Amino acid sequence: MDEQVASRRSARIQAAGPFHLLIDFLNRSDYDTRRREPGVLDFTFGDPHEMQQPGYVDAIREAAVPLDELWFAYKQSEEPAQTAAAASLRRVVPLAWSGEDLRMTTGGFGAITVTMKALADPGDEVVYSLPPWFLYEALALEAGLVPVKVPARPPRFDLDLDAIAAALTPRTRIVVVNTPNNPTGRVYPPEALTALAELLEEASARFGRRIWIVSDEPYNRLVFDGLTFHSPAEFYAHTVICYSYGKTLLAPGQRLGYVAVPPGLPGHDELLDAIETMQIAGGWLFPNAVMQYAVPHLEALSVDVAGLAAKRDRLVMALREMGYEVTSPEGTFYLWPRSPIADDEAFVATLARLGVLVMPGALFETPGWFRICLTATVESVEAALPHFAAALDEVGAGTAGQAERSPLGTSL
Repeated sequence: MDEQVASRRSARIQAAGPFHLLIDFLNRSDYDTRRREPGVLDFTFGDPHEMQQPGYVDAIREAAVPLDELWFAYKQSEEPAQTAAAASLRRVVPLAWSGEDLRMTTGGFGAITVTMKALADPGDEVVYSLPPWFLYEALALEAGLVPVKVPARPPRFDLDLDAIAAALTPRTRIVVVNTPNNPTGRVYPPEALTALAELLEEASARFGRRIWIVSDEPYNRLVFDGLTFHSPAEFYAHTVICYSYGKTLLAPGQRLGYVAVPPGLPGHDELLDAIETMQIAGGWLFPNAVMQYAVPHLEALSVDVAGLAAKRDRLVMALREMGYEVTSPEGTFYLWPRSPIADDEAFVATLARLGVLVMPGALFETPGWFRICLTATVESVEAALPHFAAALDEVGAGTAGQAERSPLGTSL
């Protein structure tokens, strides 16, 4: 008798490198205990470290008060939410978006997973660049797709167009583009996106099958130094945008996002119908009623981008003065420094022992680097600087390599 309990599909996802490391970090290390210790400074996830802005709470509170008997009835994509989201998107991505081009989703996760399933069939290939957001592989595997990984070009981690071109095959259906990029903070310039569009047009014609871009853009409002954000949708018509409010509003626990299909695209309605079908079949993957009612008010709010930039500047300057190699990010709320030793997990464990929690590059399939999240408070940034210096001193003395190395440093 076959005593297998869990599906082979779930086993494949659990065994995937980034997913396995992430679960170890969350559930099998002492991360959750350490981050709550007095004096420990948490720079890991994009979580809030201060109380939410009052307008956010007010919007949800107001949306929770029912105005009719169907207020909390089943919801798909509510027209006022779609219209408000489309108006905001027009200001960021200059296309003629309307509410009819959007489907509201349960955050960026929901947007990406339903888009992958609406566009691709099991066995199709999904190409994305390293370092990636650590759950692309898991979402692709869950959809029955084949992840194809292409390293970006350090130290700025630009798209490697030659490598992407070499990775394309007749089975390629999706190329994922994440701009501004998590974890590197790179905002891809128009010339790179134009070249990518030309590459994909040529490959689609050569293979006789359309290759789509899934543009993961949860940070497209979080851009620094007056830089203009550009979406791949401006250069390549067959682009689907996935957006999450959890970054702009720094409220990742309130799941809210959308999928946007460019207006006028051939097959526009068919694709949106497919997305909605996958939302229903996947388990009614629509945001709850209260979050959708709140969207018109939430669209007027944002995390303090100038404050993020100030923390970025402080950390970049201080880390460089200490001797770290770090590129100043153009967007997102992350720094991506090079680890001063090859073993980034050991170095992260050293920082953790000193009371600073960051994420190793191994979690992003790019060993030798680490990620610092700028959503920590200004006070935490200042308090962490001596510890970053002390960690650098330790590796200079040859002691960091002796840090324990259990799954993602249970020496946290």
